[in-house]
Amino acid sequence: MAIPNSPARLLADALAADPANPFLTFYDDATGERVELSLATLDNWVAKTANLLQDGLGTDPGDRVAIMLPPHWQGAVWMLAAWSAGLTVTLDGPAGADVVVTGPDALPAAVAAGGRDTIALALRPLGGSFTEPLPAGVLDYGAEVPGFADRFTPYVPLDPEGPALELDGATVTGPRLVETALGRAQELDLAPGGRLMTDTNPAGPDGYLDALLAPLARRGSVVVVRNPDLGLVERRTAAEKVTLARLGAADSSDS
Repeated sequence: MAIPNSPARLLADALAADPANPFLTFYDDATGERVELSLATLDNWVAKTANLLQDGLGTDPGDRVAIMLPPHWQGAVWMLAAWSAGLTVTLDGPAGADVVVTGPDALPAAVAAGGRDTIALALRPLGGSFTEPLPAGVLDYGAEVPGFADRFTPYVPLDPEGPALELDGATVTGPRLVETALGRAQELDLAPGGRLMTDTNPAGPDGYLDALLAPLARRGSVVVVRNPDLGLVERRTAAEKVTLARLGAADSSDS
């Protein structure tokens, strides 16, 4: 398979192949929440979020975005939206980021980072907005994003060799990210079309490959579990047709 030149291209190619494929299933075992996103639904969220970045916040390609979210399906949305808009995702913390994206728990630290724009996610079911007022100047993602378009087109051609990710002080381009994702899939022995279960964070340095890019590169799917109940692993593996289980808190093995 030819290597696509960006994570956004990975999503576009997977979407063209099978838009109804359930790409990301999210569980929070502390709350009982379950959310399943087909590639078409994921693409819709990504497009709306990329339009929020481009039109709502006026970001330019190369701007830096810090995503301070726990393991959650919306973290995957934000990673792909940032790359779609040509932004650089920094996983080294919010210092110096143009845009800071946060969940409720990290809100004070996100505000203190002093980014040009701060966007907060309530992380409620169905992407709902906050029920309490946010600090002045902080945007409520759940209230803002529904009004943006379902299709995204960047205003200027994106540089395929531009920076896509900052991690441990190093910068990685989009093509290198895709190459790394394919390598990680091979390392995991994740077969084409395979379904990976993980408790890593799709918007974190521990999981942007396992919980997002490696399954996407393999045209597979991923089950992301927050606060995993290890007593549910065997039953969930069967119910979700998981082919590879990797839960950091458990002695995980191939299914």
